[in-house]
Amino acid sequence: MNKIQQQNCSPYLEFHCVKFALSSSDWDEVVMVKENTSATLACAGARLRGDISINWKVKSMDADEWKLILSASEKKKFSGGASKASMRLTDDNFRNTGNFSLVVRPEVEDGGLYSCLIKKQERKVKERIFLLAVLTVGFFPNAPVPQYSTLRLFARVSPEISVSKITWTAPGGLPMKTEKWPSSGTVTKLPEVQNIDGGTYTCKVYPRGSSTSVLAADVHVTVNGEKETYKEISAATQAEKSVLLKCPQVKGDSVLLYWCSPDTKKHSMKLVYKYDRWRDSTSKQSSKLQLAGPPFDPKSGNFSFMLTPDWKDGGLYTCEVFLNEVVFSQRTRLSVLKVKTSVHPSKLELLCLYSERSEVQSVVWEHDNKTRRLQMSSNSPGRITTTLPLPISPDVAGNYTCTLQLKNGQSAWAVQAVTVPPTEGVTTSSPHPSLSALLLLVPLAAAAVGVLLWRQKHISDGGIEQSLSVQSGEAGNIYENPEDIRQDLKPRGDNDIYKELER
Repeated sequence: MNKIQQQNCSPYLEFHCVKFALSSSDWDEVVMVKENTSATLACAGARLRGDISINWKVKSMDADEWKLILSASEKKKFSGGASKASMRLTDDNFRNTGNFSLVVRPEVEDGGLYSCLIKKQERKVKERIFLLAVLTVGFFPNAPVPQYSTLRLFARVSPEISVSKITWTAPGGLPMKTEKWPSSGTVTKLPEVQNIDGGTYTCKVYPRGSSTSVLAADVHVTVNGEKETYKEISAATQAEKSVLLKCPQVKGDSVLLYWCSPDTKKHSMKLVYKYDRWRDSTSKQSSKLQLAGPPFDPKSGNFSFMLTPDWKDGGLYTCEVFLNEVVFSQRTRLSVLKVKTSVHPSKLELLCLYSERSEVQSVVWEHDNKTRRLQMSSNSPGRITTTLPLPISPDVAGNYTCTLQLKNGQSAWAVQAVTVPPTEGVTTSSPHPSLSALLLLVPLAAAAVGVLLWRQKHISDGGIEQSLSVQSGEAGNIYENPEDIRQDLKPRGDNDIYKELER
């Protein structure tokens, strides 16, 4: 057997130098075993008689010399400095049977080369070299793995040169992507694990060389999803009215609120609110959302939310409270209703709009007068309509209530008031013709007096002396002709009552 070659390497590269100096010709058999499980290194020969002896030795991959595990002859047996309580011969009657097989229960540092050497008169009769590969597997975080955390599975073999490849498969045999890390070995990750990700993950180790044996090691993973998942809540509310969105009642470190839009088959969750009480940081996507106040206290980790929704803001809300590495989840399906009107030439439509239809049992319109039967229709999902004839009569007027009832018995309602429209004007009977004429003359006389006073003031203010001619038999008047009165009293606008007199 060729001596294992060493090269001068830096401490960082030493392992890799040793790795390339070895070849499969340096051992007869590769034995792979999981850490702290038993494996047998099979070795047999002639019975120990006379000067025949057996020696088990070990050498780590970075060592130059072999160390004795045990030595035995016909008359004596003793343990060497490399002996451990976990190492022993399988057959107590080995002197007579010639079965010198060694049982080991190795730890990681026990990986390396093992030699079974049979001598006669200090000459080598037979030697069998084993490369013992010790597999370590594990995962993080420890079980039970918190829901939505990242599961990390790792496998490492010592010495690394003993294997050609390592693979990981998920429950059901699905291959997983792996990477080699210097400190952890072959690693695979599974982000955001959920309950369905629990199960048995299998690591397979393929030895270097012509050996066809494959070592498989199972890792059983449980995901902590039962205690932190609370029963789903269904709730209903009127649009623009505040509603409480409950969170798990645990004292958490931070809280996330996700929203999935209503009445959709695409379950795409959108993060709409995030609060970290230790950093005192808040991130939110809508002014309609806020952390709930007393009896809740977000500063101390008691979370819930207040939402003032429009009818389209219904849907699935998921509140996740984080406490250390555990996530607690509470889901609320919210149905929101809203009433509105639509006016047409001959009718008034009352519309009741509602969202998250999957949780709704019934939606109805009712009048104050319960004996009135309303005709209802729906021309699209999430919309119930009742129609009233125009103009609104006193028996039709009143409060119309749209009531939404959920499958769990909860209900919400909204009211639309319908009133009789006010009268546009007061209609009176036409006055007697003579009375009409009299009424027409009243403003005429008042206008004449006003013009007279204006002219007198104008003459006085202007300082002009005017001689009034008074003829015999004529009345004293500044107007010689009624036509003058008409000309002076005529307004300059379109509404001219004197046009009627001239007709």
